[in-house]
Amino acid sequence: MAMDSDHERAAREAAQALLADATAAPVRDTPTLRALRRARSAEWRGRPAGFIIGVARELQRRRACRWLGYELIRHHRPAFGQLDDRSLGELAVGLDSWDVVDGFARILSGPAWAQGLASDALIDRWARSADRWLRRTALVSTVALNTPADGGRGDPDRTLALCRRLAGDRDDMVVKALSWALRALAVRDAAAVRRFLAAEDPSLAARVKREVRSKLETGLKNPRRIG
Repeated sequence: MAMDSDHERAAREAAQALLADATAAPVRDTPTLRALRRARSAEWRGRPAGFIIGVARELQRRRACRWLGYELIRHHRPAFGQLDDRSLGELAVGLDSWDVVDGFARILSGPAWAQGLASDALIDRWARSADRWLRRTALVSTVALNTPADGGRGDPDRTLALCRRLAGDRDDMVVKALSWALRALAVRDAAAVRRFLAAEDPSLAARVKREVRSKLETGLKNPRRIG
């Protein structure tokens, strides 16, 4: 997906202008920034995929508002359709916090995987990584497999294969992601999640067992206690 110098320059200038508008916004909350992104998506609807991906990479390089870049790709059909293992691997460079990871996995890598643009091998490689953030990325990517809006149809086999691989991981960011992955699957296939809990019980962190069982029994991660 290499761009020529003209496209690179255009993407760099566009990203700089987007960040300037974001900085100038009177309130920099998510709704305000998303409105800005929607305006750019409408303006850039006819732009080539390389330009959109270039803007996202420039935001990635600047380590600023990276999730806006992910949304720009997701809401530009040609750009999203060009995602593959290589481009997703490049966009995953520098993931270094739960919010950036979750934005990337929920907006890009998970839907791309659910829709056949990313391979099982890529997600498995992340799951085996020594980098805690890539392991979290792998698990959070499974949420899309079980979310119709992301193209998922319910996929207990691939979801539970990753959960099984990381069941014994005690990194807090991975533990929380494991709980999330199982709770998302529970909405689609509660029986499969119950069988997994029974089989993997000795390996699972207490938090995972508590939150997932609560989801299965009450529909909530942490039900409110009365009295």
